[in-house]
Amino acid sequence: MEYILHLFILICFYTLLSQSLNLAAGYTGLISLAQAGFYGIGAYTTAILSSQFGFSFWLNLPLAMLISGAVALVVSLIALRTVEDYFIICTLGIQVIFFSIMNNWMDLTMGPLGIPGIPSIHFFGMDLDNKISFLLLSVSFVAFVWFVLRNISKSGFGKILRAISEDEIYAQSIGKNVYQSKIISFTISAILAAIPGALYAHYISYIDPTSFTVNESIFILSIVIIGGLGNLAGSFLAAAFLMLLPEALRFVGMPDSIAANMRQIIYGLILVIVMMTGRNGVKELFARKERVA
Repeated sequence: MEYILHLFILICFYTLLSQSLNLAAGYTGLISLAQAGFYGIGAYTTAILSSQFGFSFWLNLPLAMLISGAVALVVSLIALRTVEDYFIICTLGIQVIFFSIMNNWMDLTMGPLGIPGIPSIHFFGMDLDNKISFLLLSVSFVAFVWFVLRNISKSGFGKILRAISEDEIYAQSIGKNVYQSKIISFTISAILAAIPGALYAHYISYIDPTSFTVNESIFILSIVIIGGLGNLAGSFLAAAFLMLLPEALRFVGMPDSIAANMRQIIYGLILVIVMMTGRNGVKELFARKERVA
């Protein structure tokens, strides 16, 4: 039961990450490979403030979101001067920079040693140190982020973002500030990515740079694409699918000598089939690029 609750908590984290990226990638068409970096900023901010200065989670969280947003604002001013594939490569480089800072700034992040001893979250005098209470908290944040993004998508600003993703030149021609809208979208996406980062740090009570690599960014983007660009409910379903599928494959009876490799092969084949047959994932991404071109 403890392990099942652990999986559900991780699903909540990846749902939050994919929903936050969906604002930039799904609504605005900004395919970013730096989301794990902002996730890491949220985790390291709350880890440093709580373990070294004794700040509570409820103070760490807004500060983590603020710092992540400030970094994203600076990054966006540079990265968004590029377009399409160049923007993807630019965010990939930014992700590498984030990881290098986390891995080498020993005085601040403890480098590859990581930061241990992160305290649990206190809520109205109670320690959320059991999985059921932490799952309820995580679900509450998933609902909150979904509510925020849902309202953004239905607002006038959300319609501008969709117009930009469909036809950027047309959006400019009708007087919309495309560059500013992209900056706002990218920054909000990074701010929301700090939430699961802060939750993750307090949940695991230890963080190191290996949790915030390029591979993690690719995995988050995979969830968004499989779930459907701009589909918030799809982000949850895809996160659950990609997290539970490897666990389900553990119950497939195979000889121990080949079990690990065969599970990876089967997992890869299932992903390929899902991507090939999906209606809202990769096909939508390439169709959008063709329309913009």
